[in-house]
Amino acid sequence: QVQLVESGGGLVQAGGSLRLSCAASGRTFSSLTMGWFRQAPGKEREFVAAISWTGSNTYYANSVKGRFSISRGNAKNTVLLQMNSLILEDTAVYYCAARTARDYGHYTPDYDYWGQGTKVTVSS
Repeated sequence: QVQLVESGGGLVQAGGSLRLSCAASGRTFSSLTMGWFRQAPGKEREFVAAISWTGSNTYYANSVKGRFSISRGNAKNTVLLQMNSLILEDTAVYYCAARTARDYGHYTPDYDYWGQGTKVTVSS
């Protein structure tokens, strides 16, 4: 079992930045592929970013590429999502997810464990 707890969400103006954090416990964190997803009101949950278990490979949705950055600290069992140049369309609940398989996945069924989510609201 893996427990994931997100933090760092909040209200930010367009153009601003936020950093989301996900703390993991349970299974050995360093063996997990980690991802971030988001779900806007009335929309399906969508992939945002993922990072390999080694931390050497990262993957991004086209909509956030160049603005968001995912990283992990295996010593602290955390994964971070740095979000810059936020736009209104980034408003959503952001979820941390863990995948026990070591290859990359960007669909929700690819991930085995989920956090409860943290809300990000971007205002104009």
